[in-house]
Amino acid sequence: MASEAYNYETLAVTRPSEKVFQVMLNRPEKRNAMNKTFWREMVECFNQIGKDSDCNAIVLCAAGKTFTAGLDLAEAQDMFISDSELDAARKAFYFRDLIKRYQETFSVIEKCTKPVIAAIHSGCIGGGVDMVTACDIRYCSQDAWFEIKEVDIGIAADVGTLQRLPKIVGNDSLVRELVYTGRRFTADEAKSFGLVSSVLPDRDAVLASALQTAALIASKSPVAVQGSKVNLIYSRDHPVSESLDYMANWNMSMFQTEDVLKAVVAFMSKGKEAANFSKL
Repeated sequence: MASEAYNYETLAVTRPSEKVFQVMLNRPEKRNAMNKTFWREMVECFNQIGKDSDCNAIVLCAAGKTFTAGLDLAEAQDMFISDSELDAARKAFYFRDLIKRYQETFSVIEKCTKPVIAAIHSGCIGGGVDMVTACDIRYCSQDAWFEIKEVDIGIAADVGTLQRLPKIVGNDSLVRELVYTGRRFTADEAKSFGLVSSVLPDRDAVLASALQTAALIASKSPVAVQGSKVNLIYSRDHPVSESLDYMANWNMSMFQTEDVLKAVVAFMSKGKEAANFSKL
């Protein structure tokens, strides 16, 4: 079911089941290349979904034959040309502002407290890797392949891959190999080093599996799930002692939620009674 409240040019937002939203990259004729409109709309979309109490989980997928070709190179020349009359320092400030805005396009996925599941098929290139590393869970089809392509266009990846991939994979040597060479790696290889947690036969299967997982997550307490996401991200970026202290401060309030009693009653019923959690 399409959502009238979410009207975008490069994204199609639907609600395939209760409390589950699907965000689909929707430029199939351009292999879902990331143009200026996409970089802006992703921020608007995820900020809006983050505040939507009807949503507990999100599936991020793509229309067409390719998940994404990454940066729209047809627009790149205009996107990265500043006023030639500006001196070097002012050009530098211009580019810093541009990069920070583009970084937010994928950081907004991480900042959204609702879990985001990436359902990847076929090519996931350049900015696509930046994007999926900001997601909570990643599934892909057997025909999926990945490239950290930025070195082949003369730049270092600057919107998330270099910061997030090492913490996902945990293999410094491999990350450096993939980043420095820009070589293609397959779905099976991605699963072997932990970039994805499941490889499915085809696009339909990976989307169905992602939606099934999203529905299961959406059935849980949103206080518990969203609190878990916030604390997982905090723990990734802080020492264990600080993270435990942050967790204690978090749960000293969250222990008082009605969701605890509802969840316990449902558990004690041994499946006879489902918990009906309030919106968050």
